[in-house]
Amino acid sequence: MKEAYRQEMLLMGNRFEVTVVTASQAEANYCIGKAVAEIKRIEELLSTYKETSETNAINRNAGIAAVKVSAETLALIIRANHISKITQGAFDLSYGSIDKRLWNFDRSMDCLPDKATAKSLVRLINYRNIETNQEASTVFLKEVGMRIGFGGIGKGYAAERAKQVLKELGIESGIVNASGDLTVWGTQPNGSAWTIGIAHPDAKQWPFSYFELKDGAVATSGNYEKFVLIKGQKYSHTIDPKTGYPITGIKSVTIMSPNAELCDALATPVTIMGLDAGLHFVNQLGGVSCVIIDDHNRLYHSNNINLS
Repeated sequence: MKEAYRQEMLLMGNRFEVTVVTASQAEANYCIGKAVAEIKRIEELLSTYKETSETNAINRNAGIAAVKVSAETLALIIRANHISKITQGAFDLSYGSIDKRLWNFDRSMDCLPDKATAKSLVRLINYRNIETNQEASTVFLKEVGMRIGFGGIGKGYAAERAKQVLKELGIESGIVNASGDLTVWGTQPNGSAWTIGIAHPDAKQWPFSYFELKDGAVATSGNYEKFVLIKGQKYSHTIDPKTGYPITGIKSVTIMSPNAELCDALATPVTIMGLDAGLHFVNQLGGVSCVIIDDHNRLYHSNNINLS
């Protein structure tokens, strides 16, 4: 009889949890090990903390030269730029251009950065200046000082790649949870769908709501993990790339779609768009749903979702 086996580990600077339904612990260990190896491979490719990563090679050459990259990295950047286009820049890989001296969410900040400084730094955030050449397989950042980062899409991509590895190994049911960005397939050992909880924005260890999922993905962007309090006002880590200031009004956005990469990439821009524009945007997308919790813990959802 098959059972669900689960392992937790720290990867890409985040807590990953991999669950597989198999006949033995030994098979589970082997398969999860292969999934972890795939996530580590992606981390070596994309991480800004790895000096040898393709991301850092691109950033070092900003405004200087185009950098030859793998087909995998190039394809991910092209997909990311498409998300930037449909969200009108609310999602942007060059978000990494913001200097961490502007907003430091280690809670040590005690005053707001001035608006002029914020405005001067966000001028480098512009996905249109990420130039890709598919024939040459190169990426060029047009402005000196530009930086790209995959923080808004990398975990979802890694979760999908790990899922693919597990499916190729014959795992018919499982979950890859990349610190809240998760993808599921198949069913629990008893044949029922997986039960997914949406974290409560004021107490993340408790679910705000539940829904069932057999094949699909979920990602949540919230202000409950990284924020600073300045003069009694909470400022979240979600920065509007147009102003350089944190967004207000929304505590969390949960996106559901068939693909974790897409969910990951859409959660933050919907937060930046705000309640009305964000819901309208999601309602135009086929196969995508969302749940939004505002600053007053009121829940809103897209037209195609049914919560319990």
